[in-house]
Amino acid sequence: MYTLAAIVVLLIFFLSSAIRILNEYERGVIFRLGRVLGAKGPGLIILIPIIDKMIKVDLRTVTMDVPAQDVITRDNVSVKVNAVVYFRVMDAVKATIEVQQYLYATSQLAQTTLRSVCGQAELDKILSEREKVNTEIQEILDMHTDPWGIKVSVVEVKQIDLPQEMQRAMAKQAEAERERRAKVINAEGEFQAAARMADAAAIIEAHPVALQLRYLQTLREVASENNSTTLFPIPIDLFKPFLKMAELAETKKG
Repeated sequence: MYTLAAIVVLLIFFLSSAIRILNEYERGVIFRLGRVLGAKGPGLIILIPIIDKMIKVDLRTVTMDVPAQDVITRDNVSVKVNAVVYFRVMDAVKATIEVQQYLYATSQLAQTTLRSVCGQAELDKILSEREKVNTEIQEILDMHTDPWGIKVSVVEVKQIDLPQEMQRAMAKQAEAERERRAKVINAEGEFQAAARMADAAAIIEAHPVALQLRYLQTLREVASENNSTTLFPIPIDLFKPFLKMAELAETKKG
């Protein structure tokens, strides 16, 4: 009776030690007496107790937050930059035997790469060409993690914290730029208006009747406002005889 109970206990212990079930997104790296046999799974895995050892590796995409890093840019501006890295294990065997704790190693590599890339770029490039900075960091990380069986798919710089002094300086620069654009636009408008007025003067000089038509149009606009002001346009030609008489009188006096 005791022998049967002992056999049942040993059988349960054997089954619990020998049978493993892996999910679809998991792989098991099998070591037999210290030597790697390969990756197995998903599904039911049978191991030899005591002799075999299995390490689970998750193949799903990992979202890793890179803590804020103190960076001095190429133009000597101190900023804090953080990012997020998306990667996944492509080769479970390499991720197990080529690097110790691939998650920690990838995190440290991402932090140093973020500091290095942002330190070699100017602040304007980091702010305006963030996509290029993301691509550069992603390519460097992917190159260094490839021997570990890891594929870095996306790197995104999330936030760039500037000192208060730099924020005020950039605000003044933006305000000055807006004022410059406003002055340029105003000057261009004045130039175009002057050019149009010169064209109109040339037309009126060639066709004096156009001035009379302009007088009549002005009268109509004034009359449409329902006010008591009345304007009578007087042609300048009516005063020419009087002007000539005045000039002759001045000549005789002289």
